[in-house]
Amino acid sequence: MKKHAAVLLVFLGLFSFSNTSEEEKIAWNENRKLTWEDFKGTPNRADEFVASTNSGVSFGYSYKERNGIGKVEITIQSNFYPNLSWYRSEKVSDYILAHEQLHFDISELHARKLRKALAPLPHNRAYKAAAEAIYNNLEADRRAMQESYDRDSDHSNEEVEEYKWRAYVAQELEKYNDWK
Repeated sequence: MKKHAAVLLVFLGLFSFSNTSEEEKIAWNENRKLTWEDFKGTPNRADEFVASTNSGVSFGYSYKERNGIGKVEITIQSNFYPNLSWYRSEKVSDYILAHEQLHFDISELHARKLRKALAPLPHNRAYKAAAEAIYNNLEADRRAMQESYDRDSDHSNEEVEEYKWRAYVAQELEKYNDWK
């Protein structure tokens, strides 16, 4: 069976506010869907996939203490990396683009879950260890969900499963709407 899509997952900027390399990225935005023009990478000649989406969750924080009172500033963002994402122009379709968008949406879902999970943490010196443990668990969940999506939908070849996933992720994004 011919494969239609693949996903390559990366996590950039773990626990830092700035990424020294200025990798082009597109922040997830509910009012902006991906277009094929966003995919600027070179197709991997070794595989048969039509497209590959590279997305992930960047997470950074800083801790400051003044007069014995701790304060944590957090930055969490779901990003799409154009130069690491690609497609084969002769084989793409709107259906495949929607499959690739859902990979990006899954990363956004996990960014929201991370924001929610970190919110109740006390702003003290123990924040780093607790935040890292939460992040590591959610990042493992995100990767597993991306893999399950491709496996269940057979990289978009199983339309019934594809549409089930689209409905599920939309429902989950709505459930975590307060954590945009």
